Amino acid sequence: MLQSIIFAGGTMVSRVLGFARDAVITAVLGASQTIAADAFYTANSFPNLFRRILAEGAFTAAFVPSYSRKLTGDEADADRFASDALASVATAAIVIAVVCMLAMPWLMYAINPGYVDEPAKFRLAIVLTQITMMYLPFIVIASLFASVLNARGRFAVSALYPTILNIANLAAVLPQKEPVAAAYAASISVLVAGLLQASIVWWFARKTGARIRIVRPRLTPEMKQLIRIGGPNALSQSATQVNIFITGILASQVAGGRTWNEVAARLYQLPLSLVGVAIGVALLPRLAQALQRKDHDEAQGSMDLAMVFALALSLPAAAALVSIPFFLIDGLFTRGEFLAADSAGAATLLLHFGWGVPAFVLLRILQPAFFARDDTKTPMKYSLISVAVNIVLGVSLFPLIGLAGIAVATSTAAWVSVLQMAAALWRRDVYRPSRQAMSKMARITAASVIMGFALAAASYFRPVYEAPLHAVLEHGAKEISLVVVCGLGALLYAVLLFAFGGVTLAEARTAFKRRKGEAAAAPPADLS
Repeated sequence: MLQSIIFAGGTMVSRVLGFARDAVITAVLGASQTIAADAFYTANSFPNLFRRILAEGAFTAAFVPSYSRKLTGDEADADRFASDALASVATAAIVIAVVCMLAMPWLMYAINPGYVDEPAKFRLAIVLTQITMMYLPFIVIASLFASVLNARGRFAVSALYPTILNIANLAAVLPQKEPVAAAYAASISVLVAGLLQASIVWWFARKTGARIRIVRPRLTPEMKQLIRIGGPNALSQSATQVNIFITGILASQVAGGRTWNEVAARLYQLPLSLVGVAIGVALLPRLAQALQRKDHDEAQGSMDLAMVFALALSLPAAAALVSIPFFLIDGLFTRGEFLAADSAGAATLLLHFGWGVPAFVLLRILQPAFFARDDTKTPMKYSLISVAVNIVLGVSLFPLIGLAGIAVATSTAAWVSVLQMAAALWRRDVYRPSRQAMSKMARITAASVIMGFALAAASYFRPVYEAPLHAVLEHGAKEISLVVVCGLGALLYAVLLFAFGGVTLAEARTAFKRRKGEAAAAPPADLS
C-alpha cells in the first residue's frame, strides 16, 4: 500500500505542477495570436514521442523483471546486465536525437506541414526542436536508473523526479515577458531538466549500491532477449501516443491548434495517469500471481475488479469532460495571451477526447491480460490497426469538421482497440466479465450520466451564479465557480455511486489493500 501512496502522490504532484506549467506557458506564449506556443509545443512533443517508446512502459516491463531476478542472485551480474542495457538504450537514444537534429529542417515538413505557410513559426519550431531533442538521451538514462531504484525497493525518487521538468519550465518562463523569448527559455530548460533528472537518479541508484558503469554497447543474448520482449510491447503501448502525435500533425494546420491540443491533453490525460497508477500498482499484480498459480477464479476476479474500478474512475471523468469542456478550459487557462477564443478551440478538442477516456483507461487493463500470458503479438497487431484507423479517420474528418475531426479519430481508434482486445479475450475464453461485474458497470454508467447532466446544467446557468461574484471580485470569479461546481459534481457522483451499488466501501478497501507477497508493479513514468 505504501508503494501505491508514493506512486499516486508523485503522479499527482507531477500533474499539478504540469497544469501550473501549462497555465503559465499559455498565459505568456499565447496560442492562436502568436507563433511561440505552437512552436514550443512542437519542440516538446517530438522528443517525448521517442521517450515514451524507448524509455517508458515497454522498456520497464522488459527490463525490471530480468534485473530483479538477477538482483536476487548475483548482484554483480545484475549490475553487468544493467550496464549493458544502459549502453544499448542510451546509444539508440543518442543516435535518434542526433539524426533528428540534423534532419529537422526536412522533418519539420512532415511533423508540422501546416507551419509551411508561416515561415517565422516554421523556423522557430525547427530551432526549438533541435534544442529539445537532446533531452531524449538524458531522460532515457533517467528512466533506466529509476527502474533500477524500483527493483531495489526505492520508490520515492522514481515517483518524484519527473517534477524536475515542470519546475525547470516554470522557473524559465515566469520571468519572461515576450512570447518568443519565453519559448527559447522553456526549450533550454527542458534540456537542463533532463541533465538534472539523469544525474539525480543515477546518484541515488549508486547510493543504494548499484554499480552500473558506462560500457561499450554489445548485442549480447540478454540484450537480444530484452529487445525481443520490449519491441512488441513498445509498439503496443505506444499506439495511443502515436495517435496523439498524429493528432498534433493535423492540428498544425490551424493557428493555435498545437497549443489547444496540448491544453486539452493536460486535462484528459489526468485521469489516465491517476487511474493507471491505481490499477497498475494495486490491482493488476494480482492477475499475474493468479496466472502463476493457475487460479482461474482469482484471475477472473482480479480482471472484474480492475474493470469495475477503471470505469468507476474514468466514466465520471469522461462525463465531466464531455458536459463542461469550455467551462473547464476557460476557468483554468483563459488569461494573459491565451484568449477566450483559444479556450473555445481547446474545448472542442477536449469534448471529443473526453468520450475516449474510458477506452484509453481500459487499454491499460486489457493489454496486461495478453502480456501476462506471453502474448505480445496480438496487442501489437491491434495497436497497429488503431494507428491506421486514426490516420484514415483523422485525414477524412479534418476537412469536414476541422479540429473536432482529429479528436474524434483518436477516441474512435482507442475504442476500436478496446473492442478488438475484449472480443479476442472473449473468443479464447480467457476473460468474460461476470454478470455481477456487468451489473456494476451499468450502475457506474448511470451515476456518471446523471452527474454529467447536472454539470451541464451548472454550465448553462453559469452567468447567473457568477454575476454576484463578478460584482465583488475583480479577478477569480470563474475559477471559484469552477472549483465549487466540480466539487459538488464529485460529491454527487460519490453519493450516486454508493447509492446505486456500483462500488461498495468493502470493495474499495479490498481493491487497494495489497496482499502479503504481492510484488509492486513498476509505476508508469510520467514526465510531463
